Amino acid sequence: MNFYAIKAIYLFEMARAWRTLLQSIASPVISTSLYFIVFGSAIGSRMAQIDGISYGAYIVPGLIMLSVLTESISNASFGIYMPKWAGTIYEVLSAPISAFEIVIGYVGAAASKSVILGLIIMFTSWLFVDYTIVHPWWMLAFLILTSITFCLFGFIIGVWADGWEKLQIVPIMIVTPLTFLGGSFYSISMLPPFWQKVTLFNPVVYLVSGFRWSFYGVSDVSVGISLGMTLVFMLLCLAGIWWIFRTGYRLKT
Repeated sequence: MNFYAIKAIYLFEMARAWRTLLQSIASPVISTSLYFIVFGSAIGSRMAQIDGISYGAYIVPGLIMLSVLTESISNASFGIYMPKWAGTIYEVLSAPISAFEIVIGYVGAAASKSVILGLIIMFTSWLFVDYTIVHPWWMLAFLILTSITFCLFGFIIGVWADGWEKLQIVPIMIVTPLTFLGGSFYSISMLPPFWQKVTLFNPVVYLVSGFRWSFYGVSDVSVGISLGMTLVFMLLCLAGIWWIFRTGYRLKT
């Protein structure tokens, strides 16, 4: 294992995050805070409780997950696309470092930024609503696992994209709508029976449900299923990355 190469890639990507704090940290925190003000404090105070939890507290896990998913994809996709665009990717590919070590460096840095962002938003939310975390270690485990999984997905998007605009297509046009429709602001049990079944085809439902369980001990689907679906998606992303390096898809051409 070439730890020096992994460290170099990791520190370079983290240094880029510190240089762009307003974009990578401040912007999503401010956006999420506005959600807490509008939905948590203003509207939530006039809504009934869901599963015995105040509406403002109920949406906390969903809002954290919304930011973590989008930022994980954006951080990882930009991290690998920038070397492609600048042409420095060939220096990385020709260096004595394996594909596994490259992925650890880029994905590890992107996941670290997403976890830090999720924790900042979590602590910021205490300024607007009161809530407790029933299973703090499971909360941290779900946060880390989700960040790594979607950073792997973002890595694939960064390799696939051949233009700057394509980096934003999946997060904006697919992931964000799926997150809004995945129970971030409501329980899927509130939907009609037909739409409850349709919603189960949304993979984000399992992520939000498992993450909410770690906070309050309630979930729309089984925690085991949530964890299993996350691991399955991670394995699919790993298989996709293995194929990319195996074939050199949009890396060597």
